Amino acid sequence: MLSSQHRTDVFVIGGGPAGLAAAIAARQKGLSVTLADGAAPPIEKPCGEGMMPETLAALRALGIEIRPCEAQRLRGISFVQEDAQVFADFPEEQGIGMRRPLLHERLVARAADCGVRLLWRTPVRGIDTQAVHLANQKIRARWIIGADGQGSRFRRWSALEDTRRLKKRHATRQHFRVQPWSEYTQFFWGTHVQAYSTPVGPQEVCIVVMSELPEYADFGRALQELPQLRNHLRGAQLASRERGAISVMHTLRNVQRGNFALVGDAAGGIDAITGEGLRLAFRQALALAEAMMAGDLTHYERAHRKLLRRPMLMGRLMLWLGRHPRIRARFLRALEGNPELFARLVAAHAGQGGPSDLLTTGASLGWRLLAT
Repeated sequence: MLSSQHRTDVFVIGGGPAGLAAAIAARQKGLSVTLADGAAPPIEKPCGEGMMPETLAALRALGIEIRPCEAQRLRGISFVQEDAQVFADFPEEQGIGMRRPLLHERLVARAADCGVRLLWRTPVRGIDTQAVHLANQKIRARWIIGADGQGSRFRRWSALEDTRRLKKRHATRQHFRVQPWSEYTQFFWGTHVQAYSTPVGPQEVCIVVMSELPEYADFGRALQELPQLRNHLRGAQLASRERGAISVMHTLRNVQRGNFALVGDAAGGIDAITGEGLRLAFRQALALAEAMMAGDLTHYERAHRKLLRRPMLMGRLMLWLGRHPRIRARFLRALEGNPELFARLVAAHAGQGGPSDLLTTGASLGWRLLAT
């Protein structure tokens, strides 16, 4: 008979936020869970570090409440271009800006409190349909979950690699010691580059610059196109080194097969400018736990597709605006002339309504553009 050290209901490969959320959600359903990662916490990753209200609601569903002292409150979203600027508050709850390592620490603590068996510095060597292979042992599992990021080996091992759409952009992140100049996450638009700023502390701001062209994702070159952001950062001290990443917007034909499933970036992704990556990962984790309890991962497949619709629409809109400066200028002028329309767009993006609300708002914007 196998010992409890060599069997588990659920084995999660990957200890980032998506993997930890999947482990926590499964434990909340009473399943035994083991998680393994080749690294050790806290695990850092370049990201914008902003969380919208729906992301915080998902965290609460996982049993995690963020204390005010741990984060900077965000009122809403702002779009900024040289000749235009618009603001809109989140419709109900505020969002937060929070350093990624601190969020990871909170997720690790919650997983440990739930009773997840955490195997850090433990690379996974391979899988089969019944077990996960580590360096010196094999652990049998009823369900095996891949949460090992956009370059997922698990996705390849489980024959879930088939990608339907793929778009890549280059991104760079840095932190600056400066008093936040806005209570909003601000999106700055240039000809070849976009950037967004998120306050993450009383004297710290996170900046991400993004471009389809790698040379424009360099901070020095990007700021030449973004004079408003450059002015805000004048005299600010660097608080972190520059970290680069590839932001991938892609979908997979399937995110489950048999007793295998993917969550987080391993399950596909949306462009980082949407700020939806963490919300998707946490909601996927909760849906996956429900499907495992039902004994059928096709339930998770359907939930995953539904979760992806709205952020995919927003991601395509943001990328399209980035590629068409003249239309973007008209778009921002239309929003300036009708702040209520931008408020509706932000509300739809923040989870107040579904994809149809986003499409309806988009149609209204289309009429406004024709009128400008």
